[in-house]
Amino acid sequence: MNTPNVEAVKLDELNCWRIRHGKAEVLVAQQGAHILSYQIDGQPPIIWLNDKADLKTGKSIRAGVPVCWPWFGKFERNPQSVQNMYVGEQPAPAHGLVRAMDWELGGIESEADGIKVEFKLPCPEGGLPGWPHEVDLTLTLHLSDKLHYSLTSHNRGADSVTLSQALHTYFAVSDVRNVHVDGVAGLDYIETLDDWNIASQQGDLQFTGETDRIYLDVPPQLSIIDPTWERRIVLTSTGSRTAVIWNPWIDRAAALPDMDNDGWQRMLCIETANVMDDIVTLAPGASHTMGVSVAATPL
Repeated sequence: MNTPNVEAVKLDELNCWRIRHGKAEVLVAQQGAHILSYQIDGQPPIIWLNDKADLKTGKSIRAGVPVCWPWFGKFERNPQSVQNMYVGEQPAPAHGLVRAMDWELGGIESEADGIKVEFKLPCPEGGLPGWPHEVDLTLTLHLSDKLHYSLTSHNRGADSVTLSQALHTYFAVSDVRNVHVDGVAGLDYIETLDDWNIASQQGDLQFTGETDRIYLDVPPQLSIIDPTWERRIVLTSTGSRTAVIWNPWIDRAAALPDMDNDGWQRMLCIETANVMDDIVTLAPGASHTMGVSVAATPL
């Protein structure tokens, strides 16, 4: 059995934990239960820690793995059943309500092949501001020869709850113009940059401009092929049939104050999600877990 190697650290204003197993290291912020980075010693990072990320109390972080919950993206683009859950007087913020909240460290355990760490966000009595539903959240992280992270929603209220969500992972790449995504050929996707029309993917996905697509009925496994770094990042998802693939490209990145003008070259988001027709409805007492395993292998 391994001895857990977990160290409390502070990055700018945020309390964080550095978690190590063998040559692997994961950095997690208490705010948002936000995985900031994942790297193997001597290798390029796998999950991207944006150099200009705003690591401030109460600010959402553009890096790593933001937890988008209980809705994803622009609120008004969500199905009506998700919108009906929010009754707040304030405009609903993009990507939900929990990214800037402090989570609790729920426990650290040794496993036969690694370390398990849990982060919990117990829902207060009466729910979150403007969202009066009692649903507890747990982010579970397993670090072994790969990284697995999952988000479990448990409805402890008396009424059904409908939500959308995403684990909005920023992957590190050598240059997004030189990588491609394997596993999407033949899939239908919503092209959000073309009035949300539906199109069909021809071959692997390559990148020549701003990309913001919602892929539908996605298989459990997708891969990022990076010839320059001679590796394949393999994503294996559970509890999800949709994936959002995003890169801001030149103009959008230049307009983002918390990203270098050339930061778009070094990252690619593939977001394990429950969105559109893949949203989640939880009956009283029910739970749902959405997760993804990430591993880098040589080409």
